[in-house]
Amino acid sequence: MSDPYLGKEVAGQFRIVEKIGKGGMGAVYKAEQPDMNRYVAIKILHSRYLSRSDLVSRFRREARAMSQLSHPNTARVFLYGQLDDGACYFVMEHLVGQNLSQIVRAKGSMDPKRAIRIMIQVCGALEEAHQAGIVHRDLKPENIFVTTQGGIRDFPKVLDFGLAKVTERQMRPGSMVLTQQGMVFGTPEFMSPEQAHGKTLDARSDIYSLGVILYELLTGKLPFDAKQPIEYIQLHVNEPPIPLSERRPDVAFPNGLEEVVMASLAKKPEERYATAAAFAAALESVLQVEAGEGGAITLPTPVPAEPTPSPAPPIQNAETPAKAKTPWIMLGLGVVLAVAGVIALLAAFKVGS
Repeated sequence: MSDPYLGKEVAGQFRIVEKIGKGGMGAVYKAEQPDMNRYVAIKILHSRYLSRSDLVSRFRREARAMSQLSHPNTARVFLYGQLDDGACYFVMEHLVGQNLSQIVRAKGSMDPKRAIRIMIQVCGALEEAHQAGIVHRDLKPENIFVTTQGGIRDFPKVLDFGLAKVTERQMRPGSMVLTQQGMVFGTPEFMSPEQAHGKTLDARSDIYSLGVILYELLTGKLPFDAKQPIEYIQLHVNEPPIPLSERRPDVAFPNGLEEVVMASLAKKPEERYATAAAFAAALESVLQVEAGEGGAITLPTPVPAEPTPSPAPPIQNAETPAKAKTPWIMLGLGVVLAVAGVIALLAAFKVGS
């Protein structure tokens, strides 16, 4: 069966020429834009999902989140709209290259310096998103595409903000919160402990996911050994990651790199790097030390968690202790009176004699 979108004109300026990817909810197409003499990518949500308000909202959220970002390491979105059949679409830059997952599967673990340089750029894209109040929530190797831009090789682009959480300061008046605390979204292998618990997320959750991605780039494996998604979730929450040096004893990692990666994978958010920029600075310090340029490896300064108020002591009925003590008080008083009586009796006996 031929694809109905092939050859279709979109928005009067794009013509779809090839399908380059597909998923459960839709497909991605390569399209030409003759007036600009360039190719673009068009992501289309299947029209059969128009009745699913949650999926349509997710699709729109992705387009809106990406259109607000201008960092060179974030894939650019040019246009959003609906086709004649009602299917939602957005137009983004066309990228040539491979995602990190494809690179690792094809070539195995990456040279540490190369991996660090790629991740520093990814941190730059996320820092802009976080500053804009956007948390990605689904960072994984498939969502980081490595291309060549302006003659610069190993130029990563962050994709797929479909699960991005827009914080309250980014919401328009009357906007509806599309995710609720207690609900779990994301990819189990790269999910932060707090995400696995369904808690409210901030930038530090993305930093944990970046740490898992970097770990896989460096070792070709994940920080935990598991077979099922639920096992990964449990391990993220309960178990320490396998150290880099233990996972790959055959690799000579740059000094300080293991400490930086493990710090990004701390179970408690307050013990990780607070921002993507801080994580990038730590990775940069590893490169500087490796190059003999001096300096110290930057590790996060733990931010104390908000103290949990101690529960108030139970309020006791004021009459209860009084009742409990009354028999003893009466007994003590009786003893005192008895002793006093004996003393008085003896005194009287002495006087009489």
